[in-house]
Amino acid sequence: MSQTEKMGLKPLQTIPLRQVAIQDDFWSDRLRNVIETVVPYQWDALNDAIPGAEPSHTIENFRLAAGESEGEYYGMVFQDSDLGKWLETVGFALSKERNPELEKLADEVIELLGRAQRPDGYLNSYYTVKEPDARWTNLRDYHELYCAGHLMEAAVAYYEATGKREFLDIMCRYADYIGTVFGSNPGQKKGYDGHPEVELALVKLYQASGNRSYLELSQFFVEERGRQPHFFDEEEKERDAAQGQIGRKKRRYDYFQAHMPVREQKTAEGHSVRAVYLYSAMADLAAVNQDAGMLEACKELWNDVVQRKMYVTGGIGSSAFEERFTVPYDLPNDRAYTETCAAIGLVFWAQRMLQLEKDRKYADVMELALYNGVLSGISLDGKSYFYVNPLEVWPDTANFRNDMHSVKVKRQPWFGCACCPPNIARLITSLGQYIYSANDEERELYTHLYIGSKVQFEVDGKPVQLSQETDYPWDGQAALQLSLEMPAEFTLSVRLPGWCRKSVIKVGGVETEADRIENGYAKLKRTWKDGDRIELSFDMHVEMVRAHPNVRENAGKVALQRGPVVFCLEEIDNGSNLQDIVLSGDAQFDAHYEEQLLGGVTVLTGIGSRSVVPPESSGSLYTTQPFDMVSVPVKAIPYFAWSNRVPGEMTVWIRSR
Repeated sequence: MSQTEKMGLKPLQTIPLRQVAIQDDFWSDRLRNVIETVVPYQWDALNDAIPGAEPSHTIENFRLAAGESEGEYYGMVFQDSDLGKWLETVGFALSKERNPELEKLADEVIELLGRAQRPDGYLNSYYTVKEPDARWTNLRDYHELYCAGHLMEAAVAYYEATGKREFLDIMCRYADYIGTVFGSNPGQKKGYDGHPEVELALVKLYQASGNRSYLELSQFFVEERGRQPHFFDEEEKERDAAQGQIGRKKRRYDYFQAHMPVREQKTAEGHSVRAVYLYSAMADLAAVNQDAGMLEACKELWNDVVQRKMYVTGGIGSSAFEERFTVPYDLPNDRAYTETCAAIGLVFWAQRMLQLEKDRKYADVMELALYNGVLSGISLDGKSYFYVNPLEVWPDTANFRNDMHSVKVKRQPWFGCACCPPNIARLITSLGQYIYSANDEERELYTHLYIGSKVQFEVDGKPVQLSQETDYPWDGQAALQLSLEMPAEFTLSVRLPGWCRKSVIKVGGVETEADRIENGYAKLKRTWKDGDRIELSFDMHVEMVRAHPNVRENAGKVALQRGPVVFCLEEIDNGSNLQDIVLSGDAQFDAHYEEQLLGGVTVLTGIGSRSVVPPESSGSLYTTQPFDMVSVPVKAIPYFAWSNRVPGEMTVWIRSR
């Protein structure tokens, strides 16, 4: 059997965003904040209207490209992508509730994009303004296709929300033009972008337009990556010959996930965001093409990431050098890079793998990253952001280190490289499509995430509504209630979270055994009728998590987790020198909700101990005498909420004995 032979994969279908309404104590406020605060705030940022923030110039760059303004291009070569993600966020927001003012603003921006588009379909403000004769000469470094991909994703989201085709048509023209430039035919470039993104975007564009050439172009970009002779070498020779330059230092191929063909890659290498975007596209192609060989490649890569290179928070990409994966178990805490975009990309990839394999392990990681590695990237008010997300911070050392992330112990209003802020906004506004999936062939509805919501779906063409109520993630109770016009037979598959040691299912108030448990999902097959209610109870204990012994940074330490939420200590609650706090191996913690703290969070309180320095030793840097230990109260808050009060120390991992 060849590696690409089809093997009857039957992926789940994502429930369209417009069919899911989130009504949740935890997420509704965050969703509302993105729509009402973050979207206009980020629009101001793209227009350089945030006092004290790094300028963006993104909108002005497109005005320059359209010939409607004079001046110089400003910003990163991938500045266009920030607008793409902002417009995608707007599309997701409009799919839930029409907002004429916001829609009018988006339409005006889309018209600007149309005016900036070249007659042949090309659309990139950097090259149009700054290097009009240098298109496609530096795919390795300059993100042309990456920017195109984010605009394609935005066009699909906007079309699906509004039904308006202008933006979709603009990006289809661009995709058609790209298809003439790249491919295997004589005269075409056998290349791909240094930053994967267009690959997954082309799959979305294919699904929205029905034009299979976009799917084939995505397949070409994915399959061509890493082949010999190496495209980046050939491209560099051409570029250097034209510019009269030779011998410049360059990154290794693995930085771009181009060190070998994708089907041969067994370990996650290089830039972590690029990696998970590529892996997401690979999963998409596995699903659409029924490609079992591509799925196997994804599974190998998944296991390497999750079993050897992922933080307890769901963060990935441990090194500030090249924002990359390193070697297995290299997970430093104070030097953790863990870019917010990388955790977001992990959510994208996890959802796609979940659709393919219907296995709880993917939903567990999706949930872990969502509540920890993603949410830590945005402040509670939505107006400041982390690019990187360390698991330990000692602010006093920040000014003496060169690594770019150590000085950022406070969220920033914007960044010169502003990929993360609009990325987190688009994820939160699209959250509804991660909660449920359908398996029409098996007449089955999956519940992956416990988020208060209502979902509309059909069984044999008849409408069904499922309503979910929960106080998750602070409480392990959830209730699902069905509304049907007439009884219907189908299966509800509910996820039993991997963090839960014991779960109870009740149907109609009576404790019930699942018909079967399959890959972590409890299957409940019934002839359901209107008003049927399923109650789920997941024991939510405080767990002391220990790292694999090969994670040297965490030897003799524990992390606190309750449900999907990882906790941390902050200096404001526990005093300085958090690394001196020690927990006993059987320490007990009380979990209670504080409504007035950090927008309302559950906190953990318990007893630990710390050193007492006697007066006679206070002047000594070293001593041969052990220090006495004194009991001290310990208070932990959710990791996602740290750095929302005053700057200070923070740690996730705590010494244990």
